Amino acid sequence: MDRVNKVVLAYSGGLDTSVIVPWLKNNYRGCQVICFTADLGQEEELNGLEEKAIASGASKLIIQDVRQEFLKDYVFPTMQAGAVYERHYLLGTSMARPLIARKLVEVAESEQADAVAHGCTGKGNDQVRFELTVMALNPKLKIIAPWRQWEIRSREDAIRYAARHNIPLAQTEKDIYSRDRNIFHLSHEGGPLEDPWNEPEEDMYQLTTSPEDAPDEPEYVEIGFEQGNPVSLNGRDLSAVQLFDHLNTIAGRHGIGRVDIVENRLVGMKSRGVYETPGGTVLFRAHQALESICLDKYTMHYKDFVAVKYAELVYNGMWFTQLREALDAFVRVTQRNVTGTVRLKLFKGNITVAGRKSPTSLYREDYASFGANDVYNQQDAHGFIQLFGLPMKVEALLAIDGGGESRYRRPDYSKFKRD
Repeated sequence: MDRVNKVVLAYSGGLDTSVIVPWLKNNYRGCQVICFTADLGQEEELNGLEEKAIASGASKLIIQDVRQEFLKDYVFPTMQAGAVYERHYLLGTSMARPLIARKLVEVAESEQADAVAHGCTGKGNDQVRFELTVMALNPKLKIIAPWRQWEIRSREDAIRYAARHNIPLAQTEKDIYSRDRNIFHLSHEGGPLEDPWNEPEEDMYQLTTSPEDAPDEPEYVEIGFEQGNPVSLNGRDLSAVQLFDHLNTIAGRHGIGRVDIVENRLVGMKSRGVYETPGGTVLFRAHQALESICLDKYTMHYKDFVAVKYAELVYNGMWFTQLREALDAFVRVTQRNVTGTVRLKLFKGNITVAGRKSPTSLYREDYASFGANDVYNQQDAHGFIQLFGLPMKVEALLAIDGGGESRYRRPDYSKFKRD
């Protein structure tokens, strides 16, 4: 293998990265391993992480609290874009990876390392997200991806490798879910979930109460926004981290935010994942409701096209690209008037929009009223309809004048009848 003097490893303390530390030292002789962890809201997963990293052979562990940055610079812009991958996935892991990789590069530069390493498998999306970010920010850094080099081929293999090197693990062969947690969501993959026919086991969930066991009374929440950014919860101004902490607790209590999907990975295969996104699900719904009264028709419709492309870029790890920045510029303009409050009712896994108001609302009761003749004259509709339908009318007239009939007339279904 190539000579590597110092490497910074994106370290979670989970199964994959735990075994990577001794593997790096065994395969890159004399290599110093520095572990880096981005605190994205993993909570108790960070407990004892430094001792574990050093016991595994790392020279030190660097932890940086990036929760506020994650929410303000990654989650909120993605939410404002309305980006949802394949109809359901709110991109909780996808958004976090470019931030982790960016910090990984910064630590490598400050530590004068010549390489970075990650624990992403050769089958997943995260390897692309990490490596595209490194390539965009510092292409001179060597990237080490052990899962594409070593002989370990399964999580069971990794568990046995860890046992040989006396590395304590939270996973067992009985509880073998692969999880990724941050302040926005918690994902579950692997184990019984690999069969899409298996219903997720209830004890797998960690952030949300089962909807069947949720409170029998609904709870109302009010979220305040300023230019598309959530700034308050139930009338109380909060930082981004505080808001999410409270909203996760409230929404999780009511079983909000469970999603079970089979998604198309970037590398070409399908993958089944279960996501818990309690606060994020509520926030996305609230933001969408506020946009419904603050955005004009044509901006909203075009923004829906942008949302699909934005989600694709985030999912594919293309955060640090000119196109994503250009789409961000468009989205920022659309958010200038998205200011107001949304009230939502949470009840047994469901979210109902109970009200929305904004000082910049485009919805006017006097305009919407059927009786407001000084604003809207119903007789004007005749001319509008004649002009709007003119292309269809001309097409039908040409068909009739040619001896035929409109191709949209009721077809003869008799020929499809069975004998």
